Amino acid sequence: MTGNIAFLGYGIAAIGPGIGIGLIFAAYINGVARQPESRSVLQTIAFTGFALTEALAILGLVFAFLFKS
Repeated sequence: MTGNIAFLGYGIAAIGPGIGIGLIFAAYINGVARQPESRSVLQTIAFTGFALTEALAILGLVFAFLFKS
């Protein structure tokens, strides 16, 4: 059997950011539903969290290509 385990590791590691993004926007929707007037503040925080979480997923992809043997 031949192949590279780095891409399998990335596939498993991509589950974490997927769950993280879901939790971020679930909290955002919950916060806006409770206090609609704080929408603009919560939206900024939600998109910042989304960007950081997605950056971790992209960083994992870069490492998968970087450390393949």
